[in-house]
Amino acid sequence: MAENPFAEFSLEKAIDLRWTLRDIQARRLKLSPVSDEDLRILTGLGLAEVRDEGIVLTQAGIAVLNGS
Repeated sequence: MAENPFAEFSLEKAIDLRWTLRDIQARRLKLSPVSDEDLRILTGLGLAEVRDEGIVLTQAGIAVLNGS
């Protein structure tokens, strides 16, 4: 299993980031917009990226959600 990319954050922040990944994957961003800080963290960790079609998960982001 991959190392936890959220290890440096508090438990509450790690949970928030994981839910944000789920929201991005499910395309629920109109209902649950991503905060600028969370987007900065997730893109910095290489888990999400901004493209023309919006925010998408990278393969690493998908792996985090799948637990691999």
